[in-house]
Amino acid sequence: MRKRQLLIKAGLLLAAVCGTSTPTLAQSSDFGVWTDVGVTKKFNKHWSLEAEAGLRTRDNSKETDRWSLGVSGAYKFNSYVKLSAGYDLLYDHREKKETFHKDGTTNKLTPAYWWPRHRFYADVTGSYSLGRLGLSLRERYQYTYRAKAKNKKYDADDDEWEDVKSKSSNLLRSRLEVDYNIRKCPLTPFASVELFHGEGGLQKMRYTVGADYNFNKRHAVKLYYRYQTVNDNDDDEPDCHVLGLGYSYKF
Repeated sequence: MRKRQLLIKAGLLLAAVCGTSTPTLAQSSDFGVWTDVGVTKKFNKHWSLEAEAGLRTRDNSKETDRWSLGVSGAYKFNSYVKLSAGYDLLYDHREKKETFHKDGTTNKLTPAYWWPRHRFYADVTGSYSLGRLGLSLRERYQYTYRAKAKNKKYDADDDEWEDVKSKSSNLLRSRLEVDYNIRKCPLTPFASVELFHGEGGLQKMRYTVGADYNFNKRHAVKLYYRYQTVNDNDDDEPDCHVLGLGYSYKF
């Protein structure tokens, strides 16, 4: 029954993807490098704990976009279903923003600054193998909170500094991924598509292709290319191309 439900859900997600427009490589798209390092401790065949640190760049990889630190735990019921939950501390570099009056004078100015975010998430992942082809579907609920940033916005008309208000967001992320286990080869290619649903509907999508390389049972690296299209969200993100590199250690 679980296998059938997973296949039905995967089919519906694929249909949704096919119903969207194909992403275009717009000249206005940004480019960044996303890197992460993770350590996983497996206690038994069911329980595991993971810690991860990450770095992202933007503006054609000329500026740091954010640092992150996270921890998560997972419980694997069997080879088909896994539950997990975690927390991420995100430290974002907010870009300078300035608005002007019609005569060209400054109205409001927000210099560049760093702003922490707190993210909590919980997800369920279903997996199924068709020979050497692996199929997985992950559904994630994500809550993100930003505290108020004091005295970050300058109002030139009133000659005073204002606070940037706190904000929070709720998202449902659906990711469908396929991979292929090559016989007697440590390289495993994969491809995925992920949909971000929030207030107002579909906010963004990510298309990813890459490969995992397992040196042995403990050490592995991941290399991927990702294209992200953005409809609307609170982060003011542009469409972007991403080169991703990750390293993981298991013990």
